[in-house]
Amino acid sequence: MFKRNPRSYAKIVAEFFYPRGGWYRAARYVIHRVRRLPDPAHRISRGIAAGVFVCFTPFLGLHFASAALLAWLIRGNIIAALLATFFGNPLTFPIIIELSLTLGSWMLGLPADVHLPQVIEAMATAFADLMRNLLSIFTGADADWHRLGTFYHRVFLPYLIGGLPLGILSAAIAYALSRPVITAYQKSRIKRLKKRYEKRMADRAAKADAGNRPR
Repeated sequence: MFKRNPRSYAKIVAEFFYPRGGWYRAARYVIHRVRRLPDPAHRISRGIAAGVFVCFTPFLGLHFASAALLAWLIRGNIIAALLATFFGNPLTFPIIIELSLTLGSWMLGLPADVHLPQVIEAMATAFADLMRNLLSIFTGADADWHRLGTFYHRVFLPYLIGGLPLGILSAAIAYALSRPVITAYQKSRIKRLKKRYEKRMADRAAKADAGNRPR
């Protein structure tokens, strides 16, 4: 009865690309969590802006840590920032990467001939080379930084340069849209809670009055 069937790696990967319940349900869950955060609307919106911004940076795998750090620096809500990294997902990352690389290559005067398949392959190769070169300190093997240098100049730097203005623009839009919505929701929730409290107090007063009446 208490046994849990562990998920296979294939199922974990599949749920990363398509979560249980679908993307619509996942998005509704994130929105629900953000709206109920116990913080002023401007702080929650700053956190959302931080989370959206880091989705445009090439620090894949470090978006959670980057969002938390940025939210802390701008005095935003860290939980909101972590939830807002949901903006970067398998459905949006291909668009984000393509736009960032194209814009960054144009800004640096480089040919825009690196696209998503090459980016994924280049990142995997760069990570393997980095691990191999770091291990060479202990193994005594020759370190080769040539391919990492190519990756930096042709993928990482254009991605970073192009992602900065896109991330700032997207973060500004996210802040501008989320703050009034969260403010309105919080005011409405306070009114509902106040009405519920007043009704409870009225019911208690009515019961107490009924109990004090002479029979």
